[in-house]
Amino acid sequence: MEIREFNENDLDEITTLFYETVHSVNRKDYTEKELDAWAPANNDYSHLKKALRENHSLLAVINGKIVGFGDIDSTGYLDHLFVHKEYQGKGIATMLCNELEKGYGSISVHASVTARPFFERRGYIITKEQLVDIRGEKLRNYVMEKQNIGIAEN
Repeated sequence: MEIREFNENDLDEITTLFYETVHSVNRKDYTEKELDAWAPANNDYSHLKKALRENHSLLAVINGKIVGFGDIDSTGYLDHLFVHKEYQGKGIATMLCNELEKGYGSISVHASVTARPFFERRGYIITKEQLVDIRGEKLRNYVMEKQNIGIAEN
């Protein structure tokens, strides 16, 4: 597996990965209406595309196929972390997080119900449970924070 920087040519593959992951992996924790609001079929992912362009964005690639992606902004906010539905549980999210977290003393994330246990295992602490309005649906997520002891801020 290769971890590499995002580039504009990756957008179509990433948005497909995002849609398919949300609608399969997150199905156990969210209703169909919530999933449709989170990842609509119309492929209008302007927030995702903007974040990937503006943040430090990394991809996990196996044999030329994008199997995961994540991004973190300059403040240490981990905005996205998604792994392809067929590559779950293979350490891909861990590898991406290890790279994205480097150099940040404090990191925050808004974790889905599905992702919460992953972040808890990495030492993140829930600071707030919230309902977020996305396209008219209220989705539950968790504001979580982690302190990287001994790591200097970017």
